Amino acid sequence: MKEASPFWIALIASVSVLAIVLATDLGHRALTRWRLARSLLAVVIVCGIFVRSLPTGGNDVPLQLAGIGAGVLAGVVAAKFLVVERASDGRVMTRGGFGYAAVWVVLSAARVVFAYGAEHWFAEDIVMFSIEHGISGQDTYANAFLFMALAMVLARSGVLLVRTRRTTPVDVSA
Repeated sequence: MKEASPFWIALIASVSVLAIVLATDLGHRALTRWRLARSLLAVVIVCGIFVRSLPTGGNDVPLQLAGIGAGVLAGVVAAKFLVVERASDGRVMTRGGFGYAAVWVVLSAARVVFAYGAEHWFAEDIVMFSIEHGISGQDTYANAFLFMALAMVLARSGVLLVRTRRTTPVDVSA
């Protein structure tokens, strides 16, 4: 059986994570442990399926760490578009709208487009860049994008937990 290409890995992983995050965060929703865990669980499963190796040679680790750093930054930015409030009954609620969805959609699409381009539009440039910068190959790039998605979900969840502790009761029935 032929292994999935980085493009297909990016496409499946990005669409899976995007669908779960948007399904759980868009609109006015109660913030529960299960809601936070569901997104994290999805990313962990995707990583478990698609992380084939953990390259550590040359600049492989710094590139994968850069993916994590970009994911943390993106998760913090996305969380800024997710309103957190405490209802009068004490439940923590979030409200996700267009801005929140746009951040997730744009970043998910960017990962997929880059992976497609790396295979079809600028494959030779990626090979040359990899040789010049000591990056061992496709698994390193695929991991960087998968780790970015995981870090984005973790950062979003972390920001939500911090903001939850700072909320005061308001009437959200209106």
